Order: sequence, then C-alpha cells, then structure tokens
Amino acid sequence: MKALNFFILYRLPIGIVLLIGGLALGFSVGWWEATIVLVLAVICLVTHFLFGPMRLVQEAVEAGNVEHAMALMNKIAFPKLLYKPIRSVYYFMQSNLAMYDQDLDKAEANIRQSIKTGSPMKEYEGMQYFQLGTIAYQKNDLKTADQNLKKAVRMGLPDKENSAAALLTLASIAMSRRDFKSAKDFFRRAKAQKPTTAQIVNQIKEMDKYISRMPG
Repeated sequence: MKALNFFILYRLPIGIVLLIGGLALGFSVGWWEATIVLVLAVICLVTHFLFGPMRLVQEAVEAGNVEHAMALMNKIAFPKLLYKPIRSVYYFMQSNLAMYDQDLDKAEANIRQSIKTGSPMKEYEGMQYFQLGTIAYQKNDLKTADQNLKKAVRMGLPDKENSAAALLTLASIAMSRRDFKSAKDFFRRAKAQKPTTAQIVNQIKEMDKYISRMPG
C-alpha cells in the first residue's frame, strides 16, 4: 500500500525522468531498447493527469487530516483533464473542503460543477443534491434547500446517516413554514432510519420536543 501511495504521489516526476531516460536511450542505443522505458513513462504521465492523487485525498479525509487533503487537491493543476468520474469526485471533494472553511459560495460553485460533470453512481448523485441542499439551507435559501433535499431523498442516499440528516433538515424547513403535517412525516421517516451518529441522534432528541407539541 505504501508503495502504491508513493507511486501515486510521485508518478509525475517519475514519468518525466523515465521519459528523458527513454529518449536518451533511444538516441544513444536504439528505439527498440527504449520502448519499455518510454511505455512506463507514458503510463506514469497519463495516469497522473487522468486520475490525480484522489485516492490519497480520500484517505486523508477519512483520517480527518483536512489540511493534507487540501494540499493534495492543490497539486491538481488541470482538473479538466481528469477522467470524468474522477473529475466529478474532485469537484465534490473541493465542495466538502470549502464547506469545512465555511466558504459557501465556493462550495456551491464546486458542487454545481460536480453535478454538471455527472455522477459515477446513483447514490453519489443523491449526495450531490444533498450537498447542494445543505449549502442552500446554510445560506437560508429555504426554497432551494427544500427542492434539492427532496430530490436527494428521491434519488437515494448511500447510508442511513445521510438519509436521516436530509429528512431532519426537510422537517426543519416544514416547521419554519408551519407545515406541521409534513414536518411530522419527515421527522418520522428520519427516526425510522435509526441513525447512530451522535450529532444526528441529538438533533432527533431536540426536535422531538417540538414535534410532540405540534397540532395536526
């Protein structure tokens, strides 16, 4: 695993060195002898620009090392050269990191780019709209938040934690509109997900106090 991570991190300079070495070998000895070196150089360079260090970015985020994830993302000079599904993930991760910095405008711009690029899988598409809805909610644009969160729920989300979070936000929006029937329905569906994340569990406990007093 460490060898693979080393290759991902340094394949651009490795590719350049191999390319120079292959060309030197071709001119000095022969192109047949240089073929393997040149092929390896092309593999390094092409995979660098097509895939970038996204695997390492994901590992850094999962480990909670956001600063390292940001540093790795900044190494991607030409995101439009990334393979399309990887490019979509790139913009999604940029949006996540921007939200971490509370830069909601940048977060929204990047998630829209991710949606425009396309989704590698159906559940991931739901997460894109969940992200867009969450950003709108934080911007107090409740109409846009409601539309995108409902779309995310319809498309499907990858796990019960995200599903519960989306439904709780929809319940909160419905409460602000005094649509008590919808608020209760969304809240019931959120509880049915049986989330285990402490933050979501606490949100359910707090909202339960208000839901129980609602008419309808």
